Amino acid sequence: QVQLVESGGGLVQAGDSLRLSCAASSRPTWSTLSTYAMGWFRQAPGKEREFVATISWSNSNTRESDSVKGRFTISKDKAKSTGYLQMNNLKPEDTAVYYCAASPIDYCADHGCWFEYEYDSWGRGTQITVSP
Repeated sequence: QVQLVESGGGLVQAGDSLRLSCAASSRPTWSTLSTYAMGWFRQAPGKEREFVATISWSNSNTRESDSVKGRFTISKDKAKSTGYLQMNNLKPEDTAVYYCAASPIDYCADHGCWFEYEYDSWGRGTQITVSP
């Protein structure tokens, strides 16, 4: 498993932007995991955790949920062993704890993965609160 640390959360107003970072803090690092994918998930108060976005770590294929498509962009910097989630035009319904995760599954290397069971490493989460 990989130890992950999210950062970049906070309190913003509707329409603002934020960028979350997800750093691998232990070996193996992102750069050594050519078959891994990274994902972002979120959990709002009283709701189940849901998929937000995923990126293949071996290429740049990505996928975003319909609720964030066109507003959120997932990316990576393999040299820094860090993944990112750029969030634009934030809405109050984006308020949640955001988690990054790493997948060790081979087929996730092509297009990422979007189910929680496909990930075995999770960060502790970072809170995003969007006020109206």
